[in-house]
Amino acid sequence: MSRLQQTEGLTEEQHELVKLVREFVDEQIIPVATELEHKDEYPQAIVDGMKEMGIFGLMIPEEYGGLGESLLTYALCVEEIARGWMSVSGIINTHFIVAYLVLQHGTDEQKQRYLPKMATGEIRGAFSMSEPGCGSDVSAIKTKAVKGDDGDWTINGQKMWLTNGGSANLVAVLVKTDTGADSVYRNMTTFLVEKESGFGETAQGVTVPGKIDKMGYKGVDTTELVFEGHRTTDAQILGGEPGKGFYQMMDGVEVGRVNVAARGCGVARRAFELGVSYAQQRETFGKKIVDHQAVLFRLADMAVKVEAAHEMMVKAARKKDSGQRNDLEAGMAKYLASEYCSQVVEDSFRIHGGYGYSKEYEIERLYREAPMLLIGEGTADIQRMIIGRRLVEDYKLKA
Repeated sequence: MSRLQQTEGLTEEQHELVKLVREFVDEQIIPVATELEHKDEYPQAIVDGMKEMGIFGLMIPEEYGGLGESLLTYALCVEEIARGWMSVSGIINTHFIVAYLVLQHGTDEQKQRYLPKMATGEIRGAFSMSEPGCGSDVSAIKTKAVKGDDGDWTINGQKMWLTNGGSANLVAVLVKTDTGADSVYRNMTTFLVEKESGFGETAQGVTVPGKIDKMGYKGVDTTELVFEGHRTTDAQILGGEPGKGFYQMMDGVEVGRVNVAARGCGVARRAFELGVSYAQQRETFGKKIVDHQAVLFRLADMAVKVEAAHEMMVKAARKKDSGQRNDLEAGMAKYLASEYCSQVVEDSFRIHGGYGYSKEYEIERLYREAPMLLIGEGTADIQRMIIGRRLVEDYKLKA
């Protein structure tokens, strides 16, 4: 067991669960990840294995059939899964955010209806805020739900960048609703949209056009979602009351950013493992390249970044678990972990030399995957804005 990314203060149950996930990754994910990624093939066997382990219900309370674990435990498991293949952690992340939204903000009826099946993975979640014309600027969304004289809602618009958009059968969708509020953010509502898994018309007025072809983050399906006269009811409004969607989604994104930080930590550790292993095998100028000071210094820098990002991620998760506001810590963790991950992966790529450019070597896949973390769940610059604004609040000058 590596000295890197150790977490102090875990219970025996937490240690055993993380160990179980690590073994699953070593045995079931790492040996097949690169082949599946190159084929852009959905990892169904891996997903089935995670269902059996209860991973889809990690943070869902026991009363709904889940394991009732903390955000920290979940993040540590995601860290291990991302170490094996980041796409698999993406399959879990969006599902987890929707389950969290239902648990924290859903009506009792919504919790009873969805959470037990989400815990088993029978219902798989995706969430949707972005649109073709806007990403992090959530206030600019145009997809709209209008309430008719019969009391039902009609949704029209186009959403973008849905992870699990095809495989999911429950999507939390943020739309504009005219609630008469004086703030654009209070005129947004989250609807829970049920659909069939797959592509094409997956529900009345709901179309998933197909997978978006990406340079990395393959295997997992990333899609658009088109609404053309989709009819729904008040019962499908998250929490049952319109106008609260933006704040609900931001709560979900907050825990999602801890998850993205965990993914960055996992990918960075795998890149370090590959780099330090290759450096001890490759010879130049009559000695192993690890014995060249330049390579040794690079490995040292990589290890420091791997460790620092992990500690920041753990702090953010524990703050949320304590019930405290953690937007500052989550933003810092996501920003640091994604930036450091990109840097560690590039350093490992450099250590591999020409072989790092070959698809036969795992680092080639990581090199294409790491950039997604710089933009997912809010770009690096958005994180810096969040961090800066929160710091100004805390350090505001007194009149």
